[in-house]
Amino acid sequence: MASIQWAKSPTDSYLLKEKKMNQLVRFDTNALNRALIGFDNLFDGFEQRFANQLNNTYPPYNILKHDEDTYQIQVAVTGFEREDVTVEIDQNNLIVKGGRKEVEMTEPTYLHRGLATRDFTRMWTLGEHIEVGDVTMKNGVLTIALKRVIPESLKPRTLQIKAE
Repeated sequence: MASIQWAKSPTDSYLLKEKKMNQLVRFDTNALNRALIGFDNLFDGFEQRFANQLNNTYPPYNILKHDEDTYQIQVAVTGFEREDVTVEIDQNNLIVKGGRKEVEMTEPTYLHRGLATRDFTRMWTLGEHIEVGDVTMKNGVLTIALKRVIPESLKPRTLQIKAE
């Protein structure tokens, strides 16, 4: 199994280091910045998001693609009530937060607690023209419907040729 980690080089470029057996692969974004002018913000955002997601695996989630324009995110929120979970949209970011209220001491003492219920924040960057639909919670799974809605003005169209 490969281990992936980010490291900062002396030239302030993030490097993706992936160890496979004894092989080390590096991805230097400075080379891409020199070749693709104006894409530096894109690469910086990618590096930041990817580095933050590597060690954050709670809560687990699935991303489903039903067809070309319909997606779904499923987040495991076992142990959380509907009131404990919030779903927000901030510009093009979808943010899911979970936080339990203080539990009274009348609750039983756990001898083993295998279901984690710690606070969390998960964030996904939505692509262009992605709209968030219904958000449902059933059997400990939060489901968020996503749909790509392309405006009519951006869809290809055929123009009629007029005779003179």
